[in-house]
Amino acid sequence: MKFLKQISILIASLITLVLIIALFVEKGYDIKRKINISKRNSEIFNYVKNLRNLENYAVWQKKDPNIIQTYSGIDGEVGSKYTWTSENKEVGNGEQEVIAIDNNNRVDFGVRFKDPIEMEAQSYMITSANESGNSTNVTWGFKGESAYPWNFFLLFIDMDKQLGPDLQKGLENLKGIMESNE
Repeated sequence: MKFLKQISILIASLITLVLIIALFVEKGYDIKRKINISKRNSEIFNYVKNLRNLENYAVWQKKDPNIIQTYSGIDGEVGSKYTWTSENKEVGNGEQEVIAIDNNNRVDFGVRFKDPIEMEAQSYMITSANESGNSTNVTWGFKGESAYPWNFFLLFIDMDKQLGPDLQKGLENLKGIMESNE
């Protein structure tokens, strides 16, 4: 009986420690990558605001050749939606919706993952013309929050290392597409 009491105290102490540590751990993350593309800002912006174009440059769709993709709404306008279903756990199931557009500057997407993990996040694309007007800086970002006490696990998960390379590869794909369309 004494052993069970000690184990119970140990478990309660560990849980309390995790809860206390979680109070001091950042809840949010904002991962972003940038690239310069030799194309006019308006051309790039009009391309990235359309959800159907994601399959051309984002890496996630390419991880599952059998992915099922559906679209609703008027593509490139607030309220348009892209839904995906995949047997591949790296891709999972979810939806992405255009939630805000600042023309030729920024488009915001609400992203809702349903499987293998249920969570919500926000993705965004920012485009800005360089002084010459012949090239554009493009930033692709992904931000979200992990609720207390689950934010404790962000100590062990490097979101930048998980998402950053995929965002960078997607931007490189976008650059290749945009610069080859002369």
